[in-house]
Formats: sequence, C-alpha cells, structure tokens
Amino acid sequence: MSKEDKERLNQLLVHHLNTIHETFQVLNQTPPSSLDKGSWDDVVKLGEHLYKQATTVGMLWTGEGPDAKALEETMASYSNLLQGFLLLSHGSKIGAGSTLSACIHASVKQVIDCSFMLLKESVASYGNNSKAHKLSIPQIVGTVWDACSALKKTPGTNITAIGRSMTQIAVSVKDVLREMKELKPTINEVSKPTSNEVSKPDNDDAHESDNSSEGDLGSDLSPEEMKVAELAINVVSETLSTIKEIIRSITGLLKNPQTENESDQTVDSLEKLLVICKSMGLQVDEIGACLYPPQEVSAIRGASEKMMSFVGEMQVEVEKIKGNSDAFVHASNGLMNCLRELELGLGCSSDDELVGEMENLVVDD
Repeated sequence: MSKEDKERLNQLLVHHLNTIHETFQVLNQTPPSSLDKGSWDDVVKLGEHLYKQATTVGMLWTGEGPDAKALEETMASYSNLLQGFLLLSHGSKIGAGSTLSACIHASVKQVIDCSFMLLKESVASYGNNSKAHKLSIPQIVGTVWDACSALKKTPGTNITAIGRSMTQIAVSVKDVLREMKELKPTINEVSKPTSNEVSKPDNDDAHESDNSSEGDLGSDLSPEEMKVAELAINVVSETLSTIKEIIRSITGLLKNPQTENESDQTVDSLEKLLVICKSMGLQVDEIGACLYPPQEVSAIRGASEKMMSFVGEMQVEVEKIKGNSDAFVHASNGLMNCLRELELGLGCSSDDELVGEMENLVVDD
C-alpha cells in the first residue's frame, strides 16, 4: 500500500459522502406534485441491489484485501446506487402526508447511515491486516442488509402509515389502563387478634409491615381517591374503545376500492385524527400519573377538559372520512359521558383541594 493510494481513497471517500449527503437533503423537501409518483416497491427492489453491492464490498476482504483500484471502483458503484436510491425515494414521497413522509425518511436514513459506515470502514481497513478490521466489514454489511430488509416493512400509503401510528397509540393507552387497574384502596383496619390468638412480637409486626409495603409504596388510595381512580379508569377504557373504532374506520378505507383513499381531504382528516389521538394519549398519561397519592385533582380536571374538546374535534374529522359508524358514535358518546362523570366526581375531592380553593377566596373588608 502506498501513501498516495491511501490519500486518494480518503479524498474519494469525502467526495462520495458529501455528494450523497447533498442528495439526502433533497429528501427533506416536498417533491412537486407535477412529477410522476414513484412506487415504493421500486425503492424496495433498489434496496435489494444495494445489499448485493454491499456484499460485493465485503467480499473484497475475503483474502489479502483489495487493491486500491478495485476498492475505488466498488466505492463508485455503491455511491451511484445510493444516489439513485435517494432520488427514487424522493419521488415516492409525492402525495405523502407528514406521517408517511416521516416513515420514508426514517427508513431511508437508516440505509444511508449504515452505508456511510461501510464506506468509511472500507477505506480505514485498506492496507490494514488486523483481524479486527476484517471482522468489522462483514458485520457492517449485515447492518446494511437489515436496513434494506426493513424497507419492505415501511408503509407505502398514507392510510397504512397513519393506521400503524394509531395502533401504537392504542397500545400505549392500553398499557396505562393496565397500570391504573393495579391501583388499590388502602386497608384502613388491620384485624386484631382474638383472645385465643397469641400476639406476635412488635418487631415481627414491624418486619411484616415493611415487607407488605415493599413494592406497593404510594399505590394505595383512600376511599375518596379510589372513587376518582375508578372514574378515571372508565374514561381511559372508553378512550381506548374510541381509538379502536377509529382504527376500524381506517381499515375500512383500505378495504373499500371505491373510496378515494389518498385524496388530499382524506389524508388531511386522517393526519388531524392522528394528532388528536396523540393528544388524547398524552392526557391519558397525565391522568394516570396524577392518580397516585396524593392525587393532583386540578391536573386531572384540566386533562379531562382538554379531552372533552378533543372528542368533539375527533367526531368532526371521522365524519369527513365517512367513518362515522354506529360503533364509533356509541364509543365517543360513552367517552363524553365518562368525562362528565369524572368532572362531577372530582368536585372538591380532597381536603387539600378544598383548602386550596378557600385560599383563593377574596374576603371583602
């Protein structure tokens, strides 16, 4: 290996990386609607060619290692494929909403990142006979394969992308609901031993008390707090049901060939629904966190009020996509009723809340 070869390879590497990086920036821009939309299937197929080319790069190190010319040519071929891959990916974003665009961007970036690693490691390994370098190349080729394979799982339509995101929200809400159901009331009265029972030493009682509280610290609620928790559980349960009905409406769009699935109005309403459901999920998290003693009643009330407004917005957008099924109407109305019951149940549900409101009173002289 000559010093000149190494320097030239480094210069070529910098050139290729800069060119690819500049092309990647185009992916952040919205493609003109006047262009023909590219197929995501074509992107996946080109990803398969990329992996094959990455394998070719890896095979250069099966023996003594490549000469400078072979590595230079392989790098150029791989970089050209990456350029085409990026341009084709950009074309597939025509008509894509923000959710689908984000999915495409994330998948493409993963391919570019590991490809950069492969090119950098190839140049770094040139002329280096260490075993570590020879082992690192196949590992990076494996990451390229993983990234290219992941392209097959990337959604190809707006509806699929939004539906998957909506499903993730439902899973998150379900997790919160499960945790809320683990809350339990405080046991106020410990049964006293009868005259026939031998009392345990005080230190044993203390030890047992320590063990019983272990892992349950802060999860036991007073009767008043438990009532609020039960009302909140109903709210979260109905929220989950409502989101599930929205997902069914989205699935219905996919199954109906006569629906203009990818129309601007449909995509816009679906994106708004996703934003609303994300906001609902955040409020569910807030309510769940505030149920642990001491309960933050004002925060629960605030979250409940926000959710009421979200339900109204949700109903409007579902109507626009013609997904207003009887099941959705029943679920969303049930959610509104549960939210009202929660607000009524909150009232001044604790002495601390009552004291707080009394402190805010202004007494005239």
